[in-house]
Amino acid sequence: MSDRRPAAVELRTARLLLSRPTAADVDAIFAVHSDPGTCTHNPSDALARSEEAEALYRRWDDQWQRYGYGYWVVRHHGSAQQLGFCGVKPMELHEAPVLNLFYRFATSAWGQGFAGEAAAAVVTWASHHQPGLPLIARVRPANVASQRVAIRAGLSRAQHLDTEGYDGFDWIYMARHEHANQRDG
Repeated sequence: MSDRRPAAVELRTARLLLSRPTAADVDAIFAVHSDPGTCTHNPSDALARSEEAEALYRRWDDQWQRYGYGYWVVRHHGSAQQLGFCGVKPMELHEAPVLNLFYRFATSAWGQGFAGEAAAAVVTWASHHQPGLPLIARVRPANVASQRVAIRAGLSRAQHLDTEGYDGFDWIYMARHEHANQRDG
């Protein structure tokens, strides 16, 4: 994994501001992750107690401190209301280092294109700041909405990488930015 410390604590899109989570976001972490609708396809991510949200925030914050990037809180420009979370974390897939793209939004934010817009911003950020790490998304075969988000963010199916995940079989989507990086180099 990289020791580089990217400076992008905030990302902006046409409608959204993505910022590093703070302790003030723990209630939103709990609200999103305790909603049964948001964890239907990933039940092991469901939170039952606020202490679990505090622990999850600490893991996210530890990743930011270690790598200089992680999961961002997603809001409308000028709003304090959290819509959800989107970002990347380093992990291994088939014993190779990758960045895993994560997006989870409050059910009230579904169907408005926020996840795709935020995910596309994160994919662009990763292609510029962590070009040496392949970017993937792990998606359950039944989670059609998440598959659409991955495709809108510039990822495509990489069926040869599909694998068993925490809560079942994962379809793998991979960013297509490798060729763009070679042209920029």
